[in-house]
Amino acid sequence: MFPTTARGAHGARHAAEHWLATQQGWPEAAATDDDTATVSLLIAELTANAALHGRVRGRNARLALTLTPTTLRIEVTDARGEHLPVRTPEADADGESGRGLLLVASLADAWGCESHHPGGKTVWAECTTRAARTRQENRV
Repeated sequence: MFPTTARGAHGARHAAEHWLATQQGWPEAAATDDDTATVSLLIAELTANAALHGRVRGRNARLALTLTPTTLRIEVTDARGEHLPVRTPEADADGESGRGLLLVASLADAWGCESHHPGGKTVWAECTTRAARTRQENRV
């Protein structure tokens, strides 16, 4: 859980990075420092979006990471189910915002959003691990 503030999102990202660094199998799953940086960037973007667009006074957001042999799944849940992410083909070049989900779409292997009744949503992103990518490459 983290407060839906910029500081809360920042703290959640650092806690997630620390958790990943201590997980058995993660250093091997992330083939390079670029993979780790990609995951960190995805976490930063999703938590920042929750702080910016998912804020409800008195309610926290939740960051969850699930590491399997093939995938790292990042989930950020907030209380604003009426504010679903909009998939836009491109952001305004002069705009100050709107590029975050384009970044998520380009860096993640998959991403999406799930609404929760009676309110709230979970925005998620998945990254394929190195072991899974190696198996896929060997099949080709």
